[in-house]
Amino acid sequence: MSAADGTGRGVPLTVLLGDYPHTRPLKEGTVAVDGAECRYPESSPLPPAFARMVRDLAYDICELPMATYLQARDAGIPVTLLPAVLVGSTHHRSLTRLPESPPIGPADLVGRRVGVRAYGQTTGLWVRGWLREEYGVDASDVTWVTTEDVHVAPYVNPSYVVRSGAERVADLLRSHEVDAAVLGPKALGGQGAGLVPLVADAESAGLAWTKRHGTVPANHLLVVRDDVLRDSPDAVRAFYRALEQAIADTTGERADPPAGRAVAAGWSASLRACLEIAGRYALEQHLISRPVDVAAIEKETAFLGT
Repeated sequence: MSAADGTGRGVPLTVLLGDYPHTRPLKEGTVAVDGAECRYPESSPLPPAFARMVRDLAYDICELPMATYLQARDAGIPVTLLPAVLVGSTHHRSLTRLPESPPIGPADLVGRRVGVRAYGQTTGLWVRGWLREEYGVDASDVTWVTTEDVHVAPYVNPSYVVRSGAERVADLLRSHEVDAAVLGPKALGGQGAGLVPLVADAESAGLAWTKRHGTVPANHLLVVRDDVLRDSPDAVRAFYRALEQAIADTTGERADPPAGRAVAAGWSASLRACLEIAGRYALEQHLISRPVDVAAIEKETAFLGT
């Protein structure tokens, strides 16, 4: 099928993207999507849009967190990965406490309560992964106190996850409802201002993780609805090629490594490793019910020619 819709206009696509240096050329039209008419609705904050995508298939193409994608795939939600990392970073600094609280370390969390926006939040996925890998603390060793539900509606939280009435994760700390809290990159500079990481040299620990695993943790990926891919594959390819160009054109505008290095389009050893590790972590944490087949995911994107 052509990327044109038969009317002389491009195929209409509704695309939900956050506002980053590498997405602005698409939103502003400085990088064209040949044969497609893209509309870019805004959602601030982004997480409600992620829930709308996996619950209602609200967008044709949508940015999606790693954990949400893995859970959606596990639940059979009809979306296909487009191999692009839109947001990524290390997360050893994401596990925080109040500066005046006792200086506990990650290994001290066994039997304690830790706040997190949702058990299915991707930052929490990565934090629980390195907690188990580096400190021997399993997800089930901790009571996870949440302020929101997971995005994927059919998922049921494990018994060691409880819901709080607090609106923000940092409020759980300040009300002494939890001993530590997991905050995503944006929240660290907002509601998490003044909090300190449990890992003494968090930046070095995060970089050591990337060196050991050969990848940077991806937070946000990209998916397309299966029916859109079936009916308008040329338009989807055209959008993806435009995104590739926008990412390449904005290399110098992104944050310093590792966050800037995480942003990329196309299959690579880094992306494969990232999906494999995230899939293993998700299975260990009972976020998904079966192992992730990265080769099968890659095969599904063969239409892109990457």
